[in-house]
Amino acid sequence: MAWDSASLRLTDMKGPIGIFDSGYGGLTVFKEIEKQLPEFDYIYLGDNARTPYGTRSLEKVYEFTLEGVRYLFEQGCNLVILACNTASANALRTIQRKNLASFGPQKRVLGVIRPTTERLSEFSHSGHIGLCGTTATVNSGSYVIEAQKYAPDIQVHQQACPLWVPMVENDEIGSEAAHLITQKYLSELLGQHPDIDAVLLACTHYPLMYATIKAHLPEGITLISQGELVAHSLRDYLSRHPEMEALCSKGGSRIFLTTDSPESFERLGENYYSAPVHSQRVDIEAKKNPHRSGEDLN
Repeated sequence: MAWDSASLRLTDMKGPIGIFDSGYGGLTVFKEIEKQLPEFDYIYLGDNARTPYGTRSLEKVYEFTLEGVRYLFEQGCNLVILACNTASANALRTIQRKNLASFGPQKRVLGVIRPTTERLSEFSHSGHIGLCGTTATVNSGSYVIEAQKYAPDIQVHQQACPLWVPMVENDEIGSEAAHLITQKYLSELLGQHPDIDAVLLACTHYPLMYATIKAHLPEGITLISQGELVAHSLRDYLSRHPEMEALCSKGGSRIFLTTDSPESFERLGENYYSAPVHSQRVDIEAKKNPHRSGEDLN
């Protein structure tokens, strides 16, 4: 490993907070977490070599997410945040039920869906919220299920937007094609119910499309990004779980890892993180790390 091993000694009880995403999108969540919890150490891991997750099977999303979680635990993290809606929707619960115990009793994996659904009622007067997400997130039905638990007064109307992630990652967010596709997606979404008065961006890539999406929303419809909601929920979680907070080191360090090209990650990641990033490439695949084995913010 190329980074300073003194800051990541696996024998230490405390460790950095891990942030895992399929690629760059989780950086939009990470920067909001940093704003609210700047004192902690963090490792961000983007599985850029295998992105996007949103068009993959449930089994592949679970397999890849598990590898990312395991890798971060091996780097000394006791707490890992899945800053990816597709991973949270399709892998989190299985990791919690089947794998988490094998890593040790102090390990936790948290997702982004429950923190979001717990706040949905704040954004709608009509009780109808539209959701834009990847195909995998929409097909999982996770937001609909979680909203029934934590926001029973809200009906969620879903729209898969599979072309938005490629557009973001290819810097096409303001192109003519982006506007045409966005208009199509939002027309289909808003056509599902006349009383939709808020739209949730249920993918961490989508905040980069914010201006384009907002331009095609009728006046009076609120557009919701997740970053601040997840960051607030994580701060609340740590205040209610001091035993977990005590296992998270506080040195203000930031490490960025990618499974693909560091040069590409640094060039594109800055758009999501709103600041320069310096990254290193790592291999997290199970064949190289055979020991396999991840709770929402509750």
